[in-house]
This record gives sequence, structure tokens and C-alpha cells, in this order.
Amino acid sequence: MNSNTFLVGLIGADIQMSKSPALHETEARNLKLDYRYELVDLAERGLPASALSGLLAELEDRGFAGSNITHPCKQTVIAHLTSLSEDAEMLGAVNTVVLRDGKRIGHNTDWYGFYKNFERGMPDAAKTHAVLLGAGGAGVAVAHAAIKLGIEMLSIFDQDTNRAAALADQLNRRFSRTCAQPIANVGAALDSADGLIHATPTGMRSHPGLPINPEWLHPRHWVADIVYMPLVTELLALAEKKGCRTLPGGGMTVFQAAAAFELFTGVKPDAERMSRHFEELCRATA
Repeated sequence: MNSNTFLVGLIGADIQMSKSPALHETEARNLKLDYRYELVDLAERGLPASALSGLLAELEDRGFAGSNITHPCKQTVIAHLTSLSEDAEMLGAVNTVVLRDGKRIGHNTDWYGFYKNFERGMPDAAKTHAVLLGAGGAGVAVAHAAIKLGIEMLSIFDQDTNRAAALADQLNRRFSRTCAQPIANVGAALDSADGLIHATPTGMRSHPGLPINPEWLHPRHWVADIVYMPLVTELLALAEKKGCRTLPGGGMTVFQAAAAFELFTGVKPDAERMSRHFEELCRATA
């Protein structure tokens, strides 16, 4: 392949509806790059996440520049990598793997995606106290971004209480102050919170529903979702009906994609152009 030709992918389960191929390939065409983005769907191939090492070897053999990594592989992929970027090592989750010179280098652009989306969409939001739902691979990245954004206290809920406690402990040690706490009662925490960050699969087309009791939301709350299919989730629709400020997950997807694109190609994409294209893609499939 010449220096302007790139073959990249996405490894995960149930990813056939992903907008990443169109998003990446269209931006590449705008930049006059020969760029192909393939889906490597574990579910479609009937493979478990433990097949990651073989899949990465397959991509290397085919000359891939790298691959994005999504659910359920963001943490399990780490064991199959040569090294990690500072962000990926700190967060213990990888969403981008660069394949170069026989090495597999893991990065995390998820936290940056949430950070930039929030900074752009709700720059003046109150940040004294926020509630985070979900402490998995995405939740870990979002939690890091939340503290970097200036949220003073992050209350973390996860069905796995040990996972929520571990994430809170990691944040407190990383930022050298008490900035996070695990919680068991989301409703009680929202009573004193400025906002809610949702980082679980609930609300995706494959996992419909609401992650909270509707009575817990009030007009003073802001609500940020990381789910982007559909762009307006049941949670965001409820929040809008309640008079809350809302932030869809599409922006996080765009900004993490822009950062991954640059890692794969060494070329800085136009994130605002990618954002406009992403909105067109969402409208086309609504």
C-alpha cells in the first residue's frame, strides 16, 4: 500500500449498524485519501471475545493500519497488545489499536470524544455534582473526562457495585482528591446533582428502555447520553419533555472518531465537517 492508502476496521459484537465506515471513509475522500473501513463483527462470525488475538493477527497479515475496538472488547483487547498510550494505560480500556512496524499500540480516544462533545455542547453547565450510570469500558473513559471537565463530585452507579467502587477509587487516586464516590441509590443522588451522564447500553435499539425512574429528573438537571443509535434516546426524549438541557451521544462518537482517524493516518480531519456528515447519516436512518 502507498502512503495515502489505509485499511482500517472495527472489532466488536453486533456492529452491523455502525456509522463508523461511512463517517471515516467520507472524511478520507474529502482529504483525498484511499481509505477503506471494514467491520469485524464477532457475533456475525460466531466468535467470542477470546478470539481477539487471532483477529488482530489477521488484520496485521492483511496490512491494516489499525482498528477501532468496541463492546465487548475494550478491556479484553489489552492482553493482546504490545503497548498502551498513557491514556489507555491510565483508563484500562482501549478503543483504538494502531498496527505499525509489527507492533500493536492501544489508545483511548473515548474520553477525548466525551470531553470535546461536552465542552462544545454544554460549556456553561453546572458542575458541582453529577451522577454517572455505568462503570464499564465506556464509563471509565467518560468518568475521566467528567473530572477533567471540572465536575467536582461524580457519583457512580453500576449494577456491579464492586466495579463502581473500583472506578471511584481509581479517580480519587488519579486526581489526588476525593472527586468520586460509588452510590447505590441513583434517585437520592440526583436530588442533589446538577446533571446525569448515561454510559450503559440501555436505550440502544438492541437494548430499548429507560435507565432511570422518570420521576428522578427535574428541569434543573442536564442530561448527557453516550448512546447515539438512536440519536435521541428514550432518556433524552424524557429529559427534553421534563425541560432538561440535553447532550446526545453523537458528538462523542464524532470526536473520538476524528482522533482515531488521525492516529491511523497521521492526517488531522475536519471534525466539524465529520459532525455535519454524522447528523446526515443519523437522519437518513431515523
